Amino acid sequence: MHTTGLLLAAGAGRRMGTPKALVTDDEGPWLTRAVHLLEDGGCDEVVVVLGAAAAEAVRLLQVLDDTAGVEVVLADRWAEGMGASLEAGLAALEAGPAEAALVLLVDLPDLVPEVVRRVRAAGEGPAALARASYDGAPGHPVLIGREHWAGVRASAVGDQGARDYLAVHEVRLVECGDLSTGDDVDTPPTSR
Repeated sequence: MHTTGLLLAAGAGRRMGTPKALVTDDEGPWLTRAVHLLEDGGCDEVVVVLGAAAAEAVRLLQVLDDTAGVEVVLADRWAEGMGASLEAGLAALEAGPAEAALVLLVDLPDLVPEVVRRVRAAGEGPAALARASYDGAPGHPVLIGREHWAGVRASAVGDQGARDYLAVHEVRLVECGDLSTGDDVDTPPTSR
């Protein structure tokens, strides 16, 4: 199955105090780490959705790492929340070959490539709908087959992302709690 990794990294990171696409910790920049996570997890290509601090984030992708082949999409309405970023990312994938998008948030620094591989392997073709779970609690990444893109785009508002759509559709949960916590990080790494 042709799967595009869709990395959402457009937010301003108000609680973080800086856009999360620019956060760096002892293991390096979250943005480039997330790109490599999707690549190492088996995605055929990676699309990064940016908004706040987009110019600085693009420089991170170009200067600090070997991610020159990554496609960048700018979410014009990024300030409206994750839903606008998800909508912009899925819209950008429409003309491409992907049968599914594997959606990842940039603020999940403890994920490992095996999480991506497990979730990616849980669905087949354009009808795929699966997501990682951590000790039974749904989380990210989320695998969304092409047949679901229009519905997800229509329901993606505010910071909900695909939540409302996933709540009324059968989604395969893929347990990954043995690999990662799946926790999103909202405070600077130095204060954790």
